[in-house]
Amino acid sequence: MKKFLPILLMAVLAIAITIATNSAKIFSKAQGEAKVVSNVNDAMITQQIVGVNDQAKMIYKLYDAGHLVGVLEDLSPISDVLQSVYDVEFSEIFPDKDIYLGEDLYIAQELSYYDFEDVSAQIADYIKERNVYTIQAYSVEFADQDGVYANIFVQDLKIYEEALIKYLGYFIDPEDLTILMNNQEPKALTTYGTRDVSFEIKQTITTSGTYAPSNQVYTTVDQVLEFLKYGDNTEREYYTVQEFDTVAGVGSKNHGLSATQVMNINSDIINSVDQVLEVGTELCVTYFTPVIDVIVYRENMKKEPVYSTETLYIEDPTIREGKEEVRQAGEAGSQNALYLEKWENGVLVSGELQSSVVTIQPVQEIIARGTMVIPGVGTGTFRWPVDNPTISCGWGCYVGHRAIDIQNMYDRYGNLYAADRGTVITNSYNSINGNYMIIDHGNGYQTYYGHMNTPGYFAEGETVDKGDIIGQIGMTGLATGPHVHFFIKENGERRNPCDGFLPCYG
Repeated sequence: MKKFLPILLMAVLAIAITIATNSAKIFSKAQGEAKVVSNVNDAMITQQIVGVNDQAKMIYKLYDAGHLVGVLEDLSPISDVLQSVYDVEFSEIFPDKDIYLGEDLYIAQELSYYDFEDVSAQIADYIKERNVYTIQAYSVEFADQDGVYANIFVQDLKIYEEALIKYLGYFIDPEDLTILMNNQEPKALTTYGTRDVSFEIKQTITTSGTYAPSNQVYTTVDQVLEFLKYGDNTEREYYTVQEFDTVAGVGSKNHGLSATQVMNINSDIINSVDQVLEVGTELCVTYFTPVIDVIVYRENMKKEPVYSTETLYIEDPTIREGKEEVRQAGEAGSQNALYLEKWENGVLVSGELQSSVVTIQPVQEIIARGTMVIPGVGTGTFRWPVDNPTISCGWGCYVGHRAIDIQNMYDRYGNLYAADRGTVITNSYNSINGNYMIIDHGNGYQTYYGHMNTPGYFAEGETVDKGDIIGQIGMTGLATGPHVHFFIKENGERRNPCDGFLPCYG
């Protein structure tokens, strides 16, 4: 018996068994003998009833979308067709898998008193002409609280599992992923860096054995991975690498993607955020539209600046009004801060300080002056213009970018601070940098703050102290996300704030 005959039998056994009384027009009897008077009703293949029996026997009816194709007295013709098709078309692609009729083709079995004309050859030809088959596979269903919203068929669950691990690897450190999947505890952080402490998939995923149309069954890891990344979305946007482009620069110029996101999208081309890009390379800049949402909880230990209390001003009657002397230069300290961050599909959505240890105490600045009015002359040292600073696009991350773009990791539209004392000389707007402010520090330095959410809080001519809130982080002008476009001018020459002016760690 062919290997597919048991499958057919199991399929038809699921159909209710009935006594056939309407398969053909009722025969008439003449002189005690049965005579056939009609063909099988409504069959797609012309087939006659050739006799009648005293005992009912099992017959098999092939249907196509509810329409009767023809009647068989055994299933071997169909089994032979399936075996032949499998050997020729599917044995290499789907080794050791079962094959069955496709789409709307199905078999029903009945008990009947009739003998039917043998049309097995015509039925076999009909199946071959339809050329649609289902193959033994696995269904993977994705569901949320509203129910199943997506599913795929895979040749082997190992293909799906390997693709899922690879997909999770876009968002979770591979070493931490292995540890977490083995229900182990990741190593505690003992220095600056991150560790992934847990993760979850928001959706419910179930797998089950099934039969599926052969052209819908995924047979490679890459096919499943592409589905996990984009689902049914086939729209992609591409960017052509230009001279001097960096991975971070490509991301900054395209929808505010991070360097890591650009790398993950183009993992077949880019394997490091520091990789040198070849001019002319086509990079996909469409971020994932994932079928599943991967939530990762990550500990991040980093070095942060610690600022002293406000500058201490003391009156000195020996100093002329409007003049001042620095009695003690202020210096920023530092601390080791541990944050617990929440990332969703590779995007940071929140962060909470867990603990901090001051490693270097800040030094308070002490200035003697002859008046209590806040002076417009800066200290010559600078603080970060935002809290929880992170640089999204460094100096030169793309051609012509002569500044650093700074974000507040945990408060996208947070406060914007004066980097040093000085006088506001510009509080204006243009189509490139949106609302922007320039502070002259009266000592050869100026600082520039671009893309502010609203006009700055101080008017031109007003003096500000170091650390005063001068506005709010924003994305006015040409910006793909909220940040401050920040640079320092020294004696009229634009300078990179990370070149000795700010503690740009890492």
